[in-house]
Amino acid sequence: MTTAATIPVPLPDEEQLIPRRGFWRRALSHRTFLFSAAILLIITLIAIFAPMLAPHDPYLQNIAMRLKPPFWHDKTVAEHMLGTDQLGRDYLSRLIYGARISMTIAIGATLMSALIGITLGLIAGYYGGWIDTAISTVITTRLSMPIILIALAVVALIGPSLTVVIVVLGLLLWDQFAVVTRVATQQVCARDYVTAARVIGSSLPHILFREILPNIRAPLIVVATVEMAQAVLLEAALSFLGLGVQAPLPSWGLMLSEAKTSMFFSPWMIVLPGSCLFILALGINLIGDALRDLTAGGRG
Repeated sequence: MTTAATIPVPLPDEEQLIPRRGFWRRALSHRTFLFSAAILLIITLIAIFAPMLAPHDPYLQNIAMRLKPPFWHDKTVAEHMLGTDQLGRDYLSRLIYGARISMTIAIGATLMSALIGITLGLIAGYYGGWIDTAISTVITTRLSMPIILIALAVVALIGPSLTVVIVVLGLLLWDQFAVVTRVATQQVCARDYVTAARVIGSSLPHILFREILPNIRAPLIVVATVEMAQAVLLEAALSFLGLGVQAPLPSWGLMLSEAKTSMFFSPWMIVLPGSCLFILALGINLIGDALRDLTAGGRG
């Protein structure tokens, strides 16, 4: 998995800034980018159009049809292609709606963590001095905390729900954004265009958000993909432990938790949501790697 420590921070000068016009030309010839983008596009479309794609109501229970196997085990149950769960709910429909839950958590948590981390990184990198020291101490403190243990404690204290999971993950995943933004801002602040903006009396928000932030967006996009993948896996872990998304919402992690008692008799109930989590995490990480190569001028 890509980590923020391995993400290159391209400097916004003539030698390293990638021309916008050439980005998509390189992207369309980058096999990893195309493969991962296709995976994410398909999952995103499934999440958006879940009500039209799902063959059944994912919440509808039918005890008489419980634990029906998928079509490759029993072709006689044609109305449930991927079988049913312990309560007789259609498994394919729950997998389709599970994509919506995972994408919502990934995007929501990443946006919140990006807002926190980028703001702190910009302030620390721009001002330096004691402000940089104070924010760096906060970042170091956050990095010393195990995410999963803190998330478990907070969710157990507040109470598990979809909103709580998004907020908790958003408040725990900002550190990589802050680290990368701080380093990149320190490098960019020495550039002539930032100095010129100061000389002509540009406001601080203009310098930070119009001069600095647009020129460090490339590494931040890569960090965002890393954090999205981590948010998906953390949500699945919390739901599996019973402290994430709560029933009857069709979260893939919750489906794994519900199926663990039947894993020896109905292994497909574990394999299917696990495979969905694997494919989503793989797609997000691969597109992060592809964006890292593209922003560094590499080819795949």
